[in-house]
Amino acid sequence: MDDVLRPLIVVGGSVVLTLLLGWATDRLLRKADQRHPETPLWGLLRRGRVPYQLLLCAVLLRGSYEETRVLPEHQVGIGRTLTLVLIGSAAWLVIRIAAAVVETSYTRYASAHAQRDPARVRRVRTQVTLIRRVVSAIVGVVAVAAMLLTFPAMRAAGASLLASAGLLGIVAGVAAQSTLSNMFAGLQIAFGDMVRIGDTVVVDGEWGTVEEITLTFLTVRTWDERRITMPVSYFTSKPFENWSRGTPQMTGTVFWHLDHAAPLDEMRERLRDILRECPAWDGRAYNLTVTDTTPSTMEVRALVTAKDADDIWTVRVTVREQMIRWLAEKHPYALPRISTAEAAPRPVLDGRRSSASFSAPAGISAARNTQGPPSDG
Repeated sequence: MDDVLRPLIVVGGSVVLTLLLGWATDRLLRKADQRHPETPLWGLLRRGRVPYQLLLCAVLLRGSYEETRVLPEHQVGIGRTLTLVLIGSAAWLVIRIAAAVVETSYTRYASAHAQRDPARVRRVRTQVTLIRRVVSAIVGVVAVAAMLLTFPAMRAAGASLLASAGLLGIVAGVAAQSTLSNMFAGLQIAFGDMVRIGDTVVVDGEWGTVEEITLTFLTVRTWDERRITMPVSYFTSKPFENWSRGTPQMTGTVFWHLDHAAPLDEMRERLRDILRECPAWDGRAYNLTVTDTTPSTMEVRALVTAKDADDIWTVRVTVREQMIRWLAEKHPYALPRISTAEAAPRPVLDGRRSSASFSAPAGISAARNTQGPPSDG
């Protein structure tokens, strides 16, 4: 009877004590979160309640398992399993706590500087994301190494592994050259401020926003909601456009091909009225000029400004659409067209044709327009 009650008491007591401690800790964190709504730390720490309870249970069972005397022939295996669970849950809990602390620090910084310096906030966000991934990777590697060292065979092989570490390092470096280059490129991007999460970039002719940055790859979300994933080493080895570098303010252009008789002064006034009614225009500047001309049309360019890349797109399409609509309604003659009318004849002055040169109508020979001397015959 004692052989049955002892294991039940030890195991059941460990589980019940784990649940009670987990419930009490979670309740304390919940009250702290309610008392301090200005910081998300306590709410983020509640995400670690599962690894916390798993760690408590593993510690209690590992410490009291020998007293249960259950399955003595498997005592070593069960003890090692509990040790592995303890190491894994401890690493999981450390990762959750580190993530909560880092995220809280970023949230406080973003709330204090989001309005004054949004570019710097995006930079800190990129660095925080990569730091969190680096910490998770380091903790994971240490936990795996600690798990392996629990096996006597791995401890015995430690000397030989250290002796061959130089050769293995060279082989691993050659085999993982691209991976290592991407990892170093990721650190260079994070702390070199080359590109940040939320930046508007143009890569290989694709316009989009940086959505995610890791140690090995970067994801760009295009305007049509596609995701382009590329190695971070691309951004350290090839040129690319970063429209959010420095200040996000931008200047955009709108082009029209119009008839030479287009009313430019009235178009400038209309452009001013359109921009005043457009909420995306930042009010910094605007301009309208003729930039080129052809035998049939002239090219008119409007310059407009906005606070970022998204707003400049809105301003450009709004100006283009409303200006074309206004020209079609008020000044249809200004729109480009193909003339099929015959050329105007020369004006008659005092019974004689003017000496001004006009093009002859199509199909009429130049000889017909020439008044030659009368024939002698």
